[in-house]
Amino acid sequence: MLLFFCHSGRSAEEIRTFNMRGFVNIIWNFSRGGINMKQSLAIGTALLLIAVALILAGCITKQEPEWDVTSDGFLSYRMPVLDSDLDPLPESLEKTDNYTLCKVVYKSRGADIEGLIRIPENRSGKQVPGIVLLPGATVTKEGEQGLARYLCDIGYASIAIDQRNLGGINMEGDLRMFLNGEEPTQHKMVYDALSAAEVLRRHPEIDPDRILYLGESNGGRFAITGCALDERARGVVAISTCGYGIDALVTLGRMKDPEVIRFYRSVDPDTYLDDISPRTFVMIHSLNDPVIPYSSAQQTYIKIGESKSLHIIEAEGHGYNASMNPFLEVELARVFS
Repeated sequence: MLLFFCHSGRSAEEIRTFNMRGFVNIIWNFSRGGINMKQSLAIGTALLLIAVALILAGCITKQEPEWDVTSDGFLSYRMPVLDSDLDPLPESLEKTDNYTLCKVVYKSRGADIEGLIRIPENRSGKQVPGIVLLPGATVTKEGEQGLARYLCDIGYASIAIDQRNLGGINMEGDLRMFLNGEEPTQHKMVYDALSAAEVLRRHPEIDPDRILYLGESNGGRFAITGCALDERARGVVAISTCGYGIDALVTLGRMKDPEVIRFYRSVDPDTYLDDISPRTFVMIHSLNDPVIPYSSAQQTYIKIGESKSLHIIEAEGHGYNASMNPFLEVELARVFS
């Protein structure tokens, strides 16, 4: 029997080594006759009692894997996602009468992720809600500041991040990685979003219980998945985005390999819709979106449980524009009330 003991100051590897050595010593003493039957019975009883006590105390726990995908294709990560000993230190860039802008760099799955944190001037002294901003493909954190400025003007803090590959994805490359047992980049991008939420939660001016994900285009897909995995999040706003509809392809027989299906379901936002309800789910889409057709957004929307809303704008274009502001103001006030 191997026992894993709680011991402050010991790493997981040290604990495993410690327990293995103890086990080997017991076997060695048995082989040399150094432990008789009466002693072995006493030792076995004592170890059993210790194990029971540790279990009751919560010191022996079954550790979930850091990264996992279930047989049904559900991605999961162990939370929390930031090492408490490695809190990122914001670098102040601008401070005005209306806002503070800081740059932050945090570690996430082997990468340094850069973000811009914008916080409104808060004269009430109360913590403000925070929003994780995930730009569309090729859009930088600086390119997301138009939306960040508007959110700041109506009272919300935000962190906009430079996503890996600037939000671009390589579906075939990620599939190969997954089939080889490696963690795909798209999964890491979800983790980056979860980490960004933790950065906000640790900021003293931001309310850790009022966090929301907001993404545009490809960033909207990661926002949906991130919100589903982050049970503390209030909800998600998805602009100019949709799911991939993998389950429909499987039903039509166009995808049959179980491992391939498992991968594609893990990166399809549609897989996670039920895990967001009853939290708030808002979609905003242009009726004349030239990149992601409105009909594709509708297909995702009909699968969402309550509470949900879909807002349509007439202006042609893809991604955020100012005509969406009235919908954002109303929906954010509702979710953070």
